[in-house]
Amino acid sequence: MSDRIAPFATRWQDSRGRLHPEPEDGTRTPFQHDRDRIIHCTAFRRLKHKTQVFVSPEGDHFRTRLTHSLEVSQIARSIARRLRLDEDLAECLALAHDLGHPPFGHAGEEALDAMMRPWGGFDHNEQTLRVLTRLEQRYAAFDGLNPTWETVEGLVKHNGPLVGEGNPQAAALPPTIAEIDRRWDLELASWPGPEAQVAALADDIAYDHHDLDDGLRAGLFAIADLEAVPHVAAVFRDVGDRYPGLERSRIVHESVRRLIGGMIEDVMEETTRRLAAARPRDVRDIRGLGQPVVAFSGAMREKDRALKRFLFGNMYRNDAVAREAAEASRIVEDLFGWLVADIAALPVEWRQTAEGVGEAGRARLVADYIAGMTDRYASDLHARLAQGGHGEK
Repeated sequence: MSDRIAPFATRWQDSRGRLHPEPEDGTRTPFQHDRDRIIHCTAFRRLKHKTQVFVSPEGDHFRTRLTHSLEVSQIARSIARRLRLDEDLAECLALAHDLGHPPFGHAGEEALDAMMRPWGGFDHNEQTLRVLTRLEQRYAAFDGLNPTWETVEGLVKHNGPLVGEGNPQAAALPPTIAEIDRRWDLELASWPGPEAQVAALADDIAYDHHDLDDGLRAGLFAIADLEAVPHVAAVFRDVGDRYPGLERSRIVHESVRRLIGGMIEDVMEETTRRLAAARPRDVRDIRGLGQPVVAFSGAMREKDRALKRFLFGNMYRNDAVAREAAEASRIVEDLFGWLVADIAALPVEWRQTAEGVGEAGRARLVADYIAGMTDRYASDLHARLAQGGHGEK
């Protein structure tokens, strides 16, 4: 296979630059530089103690936001390499995509969104942009990580256009995204470049199958229950038939590995078909196609939906997981209420920022503070503040 980058890939030589101009790095491309800054930032390190599905899991082998991000990165690089895209940009987007997640997974995000509803709500994709452009305080010349336009555009639009006819988000862009777009046209009505599309599908592939692995490991459901998802059950049966007597853990790993591989092959076949039909000359053609070029086939989309339905009913809505989620929501709601009412409970640097910003500004600052917490820190702070006289709701 040729190492030459495809004409429709995002070329680092044509990058639209950074909000704060910087000298070029003599040893790294701009996208490699973005990736390295993400790996070294505080928000990335905190992902190791942020929930994927289980809150404070007892086992050492369950996924966290950090391990999930690394697995997405591996899948994204594999697909990008075969499509001759910029692997570094695909990896960068994969590693950064969950930086804005608050503690306690989706339960924490839903609770924070509900508390922030009077002030525009909370969305982890917008929060990722806040981390990258504001909240990381590492560099002398600017706030955030000063990422390239292509990294910002890919993260903001990784699920598709944010504005346009029939798009429900068009009337209510998250304020941080709207602000960055005014300063730095992100072309919100178009699809993102191909590397962002690859990272988005890699997230789907990793999320579904690694949650399947974790759910089986945790005993939330059994291999026999997978008969409800025919294509998954067929793979497990094939592995069991081919390797009789194989221990359960290896059956699960081998089956999940094959399922992931099957999805990757489907993406390659469908994307190759779409590229042949569209014949894009450059990345601008990819953005202007009006539909994604990196995609599952129709048959694989149905299989993906079937697996998601199974996981929703048997894992995400499992009674034990739901009880943990309810407790996590209570912790986030309490923390938000207490900290908005009494900024003296904030660290000194956050208290200084909170002075004179008004009600909406204070609420957003508290949301930023909570969103940056790990599960453990949020639980410990909640316990300390409860003992300090804030009481229970």
